[in-house]
Amino acid sequence: MNKILSTILSLSLIVMFSCKNQEKEEKVTKAEEHKHWSYQGETSPEHWIEIEKNSDCDGKRQSPINIIDINTISVDSAKGLNILYSPETILNKVVNNGHSIQFDFNSGDSIVYKNEVFHLKQIHFHESSEHIINGVKYPTEIHLVHQSDSKKLTVLSILCMEGQESQLFEFFESFLPIESGQFKNIDKTIDLMNLLPEDKSFYSYSGSLTTPPCTENVNWVVFKQPIIISLEEVLKLKDNMPINNYRNEQPLNDRKVYYNY
Repeated sequence: MNKILSTILSLSLIVMFSCKNQEKEEKVTKAEEHKHWSYQGETSPEHWIEIEKNSDCDGKRQSPINIIDINTISVDSAKGLNILYSPETILNKVVNNGHSIQFDFNSGDSIVYKNEVFHLKQIHFHESSEHIINGVKYPTEIHLVHQSDSKKLTVLSILCMEGQESQLFEFFESFLPIESGQFKNIDKTIDLMNLLPEDKSFYSYSGSLTTPPCTENVNWVVFKQPIIISLEEVLKLKDNMPINNYRNEQPLNDRKVYYNY
C-alpha cells in the first residue's frame, strides 16, 4: 500500500513540475511572439524582418537611401508636384507613439502628384535624418505622410540643418514634452507652407515606409534644399523621442532616382 501511495505521489509531482515547465515555456514563447520593433538591441532595424514576419522589410525597394547627385536623372518636372495646403490647416493632436513625435491633421489638405490626389494625414520626425544626400546625414528629417483614396502613399521629406530658430518648428515643439504612449488634443490652425523650403526642387524615387511593415511602392519626394532650425530645437525634439530613431541606408538595387528641377 505504501509503495502504491509513493508511486502516486511521485507521479503527481512529475505531472505538477511538467505543467509548470510547460507554462513557463508558453510564457516565453508568447513573449517572443509579441516582441515589438524598436531602434535598439534585439529589436533594432537589423532584426525587423525576424520580428515582423509578414512585412516587406527585406524587400528590394526599401527606404531610406543615400542619394548621390551624379547618379540621379535630371528631369524638368518639379511642377508635377502641386501642394494644396490651406493657410489654416487644422492641427488635430500630437502623439508620442514610442517611435516618434507625430502630429495628426484634420482632413482637407492635399497634394497632387503623378496626376493623383494624396491627402495629408500626419507629420513625424526622425533624428538623425534617414535619407542621406551625397553621403551627408542631417540632424533631423521631417516626413509629411499623404494617402490617396486608393490607399497609395506619397511622403514628402524635409531635411533640417542647424542655424537660426524656426518659428513654425517652435510652434510644433510648444506642445512638448509628451510621454511615450500619450497624446494631447490641439485643434489649432497652422500654415504648413511656411515649413517647406523656398526652393521646391526635389529628388524622387519609389521606395517604402521606413518603419514596419516597411510597405513598398511608396512615392518619395525628398526636397533638395534643407530648412534651418536651431540647435535648441533639435535637442528639445531629441529629448522627446527614442535615441537615434532612424533606419539605416538601404540598397538602391535597380531603382532610378530623379532630380526634379
